[in-house]
Amino acid sequence: MFTGIITDMGEVISIDKSGDWKIRIRTNFKMDSIPMGASIACSGVCLTVVEKAANSFLVQISNETLSKTAIGQWDIGTRINLEQSLKMGDELGGHLVFGHVDGLAEVISITPIKDSHEIIFALPENLKHLAAAKGSIALDGTSLTVNDVQDNRIYINIIPHTWDVTSFGQLKVGQFVHVEADMLARYVARILEIKKEK
Repeated sequence: MFTGIITDMGEVISIDKSGDWKIRIRTNFKMDSIPMGASIACSGVCLTVVEKAANSFLVQISNETLSKTAIGQWDIGTRINLEQSLKMGDELGGHLVFGHVDGLAEVISITPIKDSHEIIFALPENLKHLAAAKGSIALDGTSLTVNDVQDNRIYINIIPHTWDVTSFGQLKVGQFVHVEADMLARYVARILEIKKEK
């Protein structure tokens, strides 16, 4: 479980595509304090540490994960938002994020507004009902507030700090990001679905 507060910006330093992909990510995390088998959110995808070194860790990517995420677009040098899993008693600074990707959102536009940037994302049709103005959403693992929703498009404001310490500053129009809908929105949608079936 995570909060969507990015604590490190990692970088892909190697990719082995034989069998399940194995990706090594450079990090500033103190790897000696992270156990083998620990979960780390990598741009919003919960991945397992299968090998570690002083300043990097290795994750293994199954075909299922590749088919449901944008990891197949990663290359050497790709910058990755990183967050370690929560420990009991940790502060919840963002919202509860689980590292389970619901789908991919496309970057439609990036517009500087004063010191910030407004980014418009197009959600997949099957997720648009899970976004609400002033609600929470995780994009590439980052806990964000939705400013506005128009059909399947969500409007997000990125302040300078978030722009600088996450991968958002490197986004391009047409690029895809990982979407994780707010857990409360999922349960409300499911309850309404069940009520409609009765």
